Amino acid sequence: MARYEKPDLTVVSAKGQVVIPQSTREKLGIRPKTKLLVYGYQDAIVLKKLEIPDVTKELEEIYRKVDARIAKYGELTDEEINEVIQEHRKKKRASV
Repeated sequence: MARYEKPDLTVVSAKGQVVIPQSTREKLGIRPKTKLLVYGYQDAIVLKKLEIPDVTKELEEIYRKVDARIAKYGELTDEEINEVIQEHRKKKRASV
């Protein structure tokens, strides 16, 4: 988003709802069900688009790693499975 964009005007409804202008939604990829973090700062309201990880995809990735390791080495102990999980989390933190 450019630093000095022309501002849009919106109005707060009686229910406290605010419509985010279409041009802004399109620029930021905000669609229905998009999660926004809302907080006040001095005399401003800040909305931040949240990227919530897909837990199902992460679990599937961990399962694939565990299954591949079982196929290669045979059954794993709980400790070995925990090692795979910790390794996945460590790589994920490093990439962020």
